[in-house]
Amino acid sequence: MGLLAAATVVLLVCIACLLSFATWRGRSGKGKMPPGPAPLPMLGNVLQVKPKNLAKTLQKLSEEYGPVFTVHMGSDPVVVLHGHDVVKEALIDRADEFAARGHMPIGDRANNGLGIIFSNNEEWLQVRRFALSTLRSFGMGKRTVEERIQEETGYLLEEINKTKGTPFDPTFMLSCAVSNVICSIVFGQRYDYKDKKFLALMNNMNNIFEMINSLWGQVHSMFSKVLDYLPGPHNKIFSEFDALKAFVSEEVKMHQASLNPSSPQDFIDCFLSKMQEEKEHPNSNFHMKNLITTTFDLFTAGTETTSTTIRYGLLLLLKYPKIQEKVQEEIDQVVGRSRRPCVADRTQMPYTDAVVHEIQRFIALIPLSLPHTVTKDTCFREYVIPKGTTIFPVLSSVLHDSKEFPNPNEFNPGHFLNENGTFRKSEFFMPFSAGKRVCPGEGLARMEIFLFMATILQNFTLKPVIDPQELNITPTLSGTGNVPPVYQLCALPR
Repeated sequence: MGLLAAATVVLLVCIACLLSFATWRGRSGKGKMPPGPAPLPMLGNVLQVKPKNLAKTLQKLSEEYGPVFTVHMGSDPVVVLHGHDVVKEALIDRADEFAARGHMPIGDRANNGLGIIFSNNEEWLQVRRFALSTLRSFGMGKRTVEERIQEETGYLLEEINKTKGTPFDPTFMLSCAVSNVICSIVFGQRYDYKDKKFLALMNNMNNIFEMINSLWGQVHSMFSKVLDYLPGPHNKIFSEFDALKAFVSEEVKMHQASLNPSSPQDFIDCFLSKMQEEKEHPNSNFHMKNLITTTFDLFTAGTETTSTTIRYGLLLLLKYPKIQEKVQEEIDQVVGRSRRPCVADRTQMPYTDAVVHEIQRFIALIPLSLPHTVTKDTCFREYVIPKGTTIFPVLSSVLHDSKEFPNPNEFNPGHFLNENGTFRKSEFFMPFSAGKRVCPGEGLARMEIFLFMATILQNFTLKPVIDPQELNITPTLSGTGNVPPVYQLCALPR
């Protein structure tokens, strides 16, 4: 009887596989879904897609199936766009059709459709517009925010000086510095680098970035429909989200108590004032839950990716000390030592600018971008993408395009320099994504990366604690984002 039952199970599995294969064959091809590897029932392409390094997996599949292909993450099909031409065509040339945010289980569960990162439609559009206009009113992209960054570089230099040339891990120091810039805009204040509550928040954000890109995080993305109802390590990430939102909620309560609508001091004040204006509108998008979620989005997005980029950049300069020396030579020539670097210096510092761009290109911090989707059946190239299908525009395939960047897997500032040494722009440079879902903080992030790195190198020479050739610069995790290795450095005053 046991043998008969086992044979029955095997037969049912075989029938399910055949039906799945037949369905897949019927849905893909010209005039249908893009081609891709045959999925298993429920499991999708788990045998082909390696969660440990999604970008590399998708690159190999593109070599077989072309620049537009389908993979199944669990039971859900995902259309992958691989290469500059198709990514540009979707995100820029046909921006309206591909602007919607795709399914991202962790973000969807954490934010429940609110905020500006994981939301869609009219609610997302209204709140995003409000957020951008408010951030601009507090100096985003203007001289005032540059002054805030320069002020924060002073605090950062003080902290680095305290190390007195001894080895230290720069992770939380850089997180605090970058976070204080967005905190000054969103919360109206900065925090001390030794503030235990603030450091705990930096730890929460660091954990979220690592957990999302861990094996469990990637498996959860594929099988969230099942794992959301099961215990396990994948649930720990949501306690990290809760801790950050609790902090934001406390800040909002303090702002409510001191609010002066005629003189808003920061983003939270402006949102609270907007809530008062629209309190008679029952369907207004400006309500308390959206305030907390939107502030959380700005706070986390304005901290983690920029600080991680700078941290990864310093690691690369430890690995390549001659590049660090050339940057310092240019800083000495253009800026000197008597004043801090400013944004206006960038045009006179083509090599430093090239190094900053090459760091962002090389690390491809968010290799797959955040997922997009189409809100109606969409003809793309020779295929039809059904409404609601998740889209992965693979940014690393653009940033590592060998036609635009010779030897793309090598760190080489020459990728952004003309033969005469002037800076070379490239439309392939899209680390912040592109089109209608481009990162709203791109201008701030680019300003921060340049100013923080230039100021650090103006004042310190960075030395590794091991031989530079032994430094590992390969991401320890590579899912939606690339997580740099943990390392220590010595900062020697110049």
